[in-house]
Amino acid sequence: MTTSIPRDLDLGALHALPRDDEGPVFKAPWEAQAFAMTLSLHAAGVFTWSEWADALAAELAAAAAHGDPDDGSHYYEYWLAALEKIVAKKGVVPEQELQRRADEWDAAARATPHGKAVELRR
Repeated sequence: MTTSIPRDLDLGALHALPRDDEGPVFKAPWEAQAFAMTLSLHAAGVFTWSEWADALAAELAAAAAHGDPDDGSHYYEYWLAALEKIVAKKGVVPEQELQRRADEWDAAARATPHGKAVELRR
């Protein structure tokens, strides 16, 4: 998946970001989607890039404090956790709505056979 990176974003501030010469790399579609949501929310003015870098750094530091290995294998899990927290902090999505959707995704994922795409029905 190709994601256009705005020129004003300093991806160098995100030291652990999995990347190659072309830019960020993703192991799964959800990682690219989380990345794209972050860029969209930043572009919409929900948070500054410095606020985002601080939120992600806090998640990575918490993971390290809990003994999680710094091998990059869980990077986008921390990315998603940071995104959820900053969205909640900024009040973009009411907390009850966020929890309801997380529960729906969890239920859908559990009901989906291995190897199949998770579908969230409305």
